[in-house]
Amino acid sequence: MAGCVSRVELSVSCRSLLDRDLGSRSDPLCVLLQEVGDGRWAELDRTERIKNSQNPEFCKKLVVDYYFEKVQKLKFAVYDIDNKSFDLNDDDYLGGIECTLGQIVSSSVFTQTLELKQGKPAGKGTITISAEEIKDTRVVYLEIEAQNLDKKDFLGKSDPFLEFYKQNDAGTWQLVYRSEVIKNNLNPCWRKFSVPLQTFCGGDFNKPIKVQCADHDSDGSHDLIGSFETNLTQLQKAGGSSPVEFECIHPEKKQKKKSYKNSGVIRIKSCKLETEYSFLDYIMGGCQINFTVGVDFTGSNGDPKSPDSLHYISPDGINEYLIAIWSVGSVVQDYDTDKLFPAFGFGAQVPPSWQQYFILLIITDGEITDLDQTRQAIVNASKLPMSIIIVGVGEADFKAMEFLDRDDGVLKSLTGEPAARDIVQFVPFRQFKNAPREVLSHVVLAEVPKQLVSYYKWQGWPPVKPPEIKTM
Repeated sequence: MAGCVSRVELSVSCRSLLDRDLGSRSDPLCVLLQEVGDGRWAELDRTERIKNSQNPEFCKKLVVDYYFEKVQKLKFAVYDIDNKSFDLNDDDYLGGIECTLGQIVSSSVFTQTLELKQGKPAGKGTITISAEEIKDTRVVYLEIEAQNLDKKDFLGKSDPFLEFYKQNDAGTWQLVYRSEVIKNNLNPCWRKFSVPLQTFCGGDFNKPIKVQCADHDSDGSHDLIGSFETNLTQLQKAGGSSPVEFECIHPEKKQKKKSYKNSGVIRIKSCKLETEYSFLDYIMGGCQINFTVGVDFTGSNGDPKSPDSLHYISPDGINEYLIAIWSVGSVVQDYDTDKLFPAFGFGAQVPPSWQQYFILLIITDGEITDLDQTRQAIVNASKLPMSIIIVGVGEADFKAMEFLDRDDGVLKSLTGEPAARDIVQFVPFRQFKNAPREVLSHVVLAEVPKQLVSYYKWQGWPPVKPPEIKTM
């Protein structure tokens, strides 16, 4: 097995994207895929969607394991997203590129022309990717509010949001965090957020950080309220009853008006540095993963004796249910000491003893008829040490399943109670019918490590044997 040299995070931006929307600009999102053999591609990650922008600078970083001795073929695909579905088949393709991770890490800045297909440029569209090695697992947590911001909207107050930029070695500014928008408020208090230390300032506490406050406009033409520069050393002085304040300065207003003071004050209420434990920290600390299977035995599966049934045992001894169980179980068994997996027919019941961590694999052929109760059950389960993987077999419409796998937001119960964590991953089996079984296991288990870490972090529990933190 090749050994992972390091983890790298990829920053992505685009320029001059095609405009596919009528009456507004495209709403782009970038998907990262990796070749898994024989010309097949598996999705690794995707950025956030940015509304009404032909020149997006994506805030979310795409993290990839880097292997020096392997040629890692990557594909970056940009789509115009006009719906809430995770499926990209119904979204407009704005162009993409194929390259290797080696090409990216060996370039300070990697820029390529986007293509709709090989040899056909996607207008004047380009994509720029930069890579940075993740050397530190610490995370910066910030709580920020503002006071007396300038009013930018004609019929109301401003809709402010924050953007943090770090200065790279070339002296240019790179986006590291974008806050939520707070509507119609000149004294906003943004929710607490975290950014990996490596992403925030490259581990350099004195690296310049630029903070911009802007008024959000739905057409993408955001108005600058003001900005200031600082660094992590200054930000860390905030805490308790002693916030750190910065004047929000609009450069043009300052230049035009001698009496100009500021466009508001940004208050750093707290800035803390914490260690972010990884999946391997918990596994190497002794955490066990228990695997439970729930199999759909409802009548819609058909007579198991009939070749048309999803439960039919064909001459080669396999069916979609067995492939799904094998794909997930073959990976999870390495983390389970007794290698005994409870299996249930619908509905699945999880063991009552909540020691260590559980993965519930549900394999089903049909839609959800009790969606409200299912939503409540998942919200309840989000407070427990478990992940839920749903594999849809057959050719049914699985839109309700995609709704439960809320990659675009937080799942809520009918009463509005939000899930404590994202614990559901849904995958339609038909997308992997002709792919090696290893591809299915990679996709369905991709979110388990961060889901496990999110549970223990939510509880405030470090690994039994915490790793030593090596500071730079």
